Amino acid sequence: MELGSVILTTGCSVGFFRLVNTGVSKLPMPESACRNAWKWRNISTSFVHSFITAIWAVLCFFVQPQMAEDLIETHSVFSHALVSFSIGYFIYDFFDMVVYQKLNHSWELLFHHTVVITCFGLSVLSARYVGFAVVALFVEINSVFLHLRQLLRMSNIATGTMYRVNSMINLGTYVVFRINTLAWMTRWLVLNRDKVPLLAYTLGSVGMAIMTCMNIVLFCRLLRSDFLKSSTRETKKEKDM
Repeated sequence: MELGSVILTTGCSVGFFRLVNTGVSKLPMPESACRNAWKWRNISTSFVHSFITAIWAVLCFFVQPQMAEDLIETHSVFSHALVSFSIGYFIYDFFDMVVYQKLNHSWELLFHHTVVITCFGLSVLSARYVGFAVVALFVEINSVFLHLRQLLRMSNIATGTMYRVNSMINLGTYVVFRINTLAWMTRWLVLNRDKVPLLAYTLGSVGMAIMTCMNIVLFCRLLRSDFLKSSTRETKKEKDM
């Protein structure tokens, strides 16, 4: 993809997610979510991005399996478009949070989005490391269940079979597609140090370190919220019987 196509794809993506957000606002909303309608719309829009991107990222390697052998130079227009599309989403979500949410509530995500936009931007503009960026988007497979978890909680469905099953899938895909993927990417970056220019290596290393720390913290929060607390409640009930 040429520069004009990259800019057009990114711009169309920003517009697309703005339309998605507007469309979500027209749909019925659970009463329990009405007190924070913006958050409901924001998470629903993020869910749509994750669902599309997760499928798209897998298809990129299915369409061009050679990309797995060379994450630096080998890529297709299909995969280049995916990374540009995701940049558009992160730009949209960045400004959505800046406008509608207090900084002390969103600074972590704003920082995350800044790092992603910078790293992905380097990839699409240089037409290099596109395969590496697509691998990074495998985390969106987990994000589908992570966002669904948030929507269920906002709908006051934080118990029951559906929530429990989603929690288990969420934790499993978190380990496989977030922690393991980031570990593999870090290992790849170290092994290919001599093939990566200093600027790209520095950005990648800093980005990986930040993402790893954020994901470990989030994993601990999820584990404590969905499993450790529930186990504590069940133990307390048994003692009270």
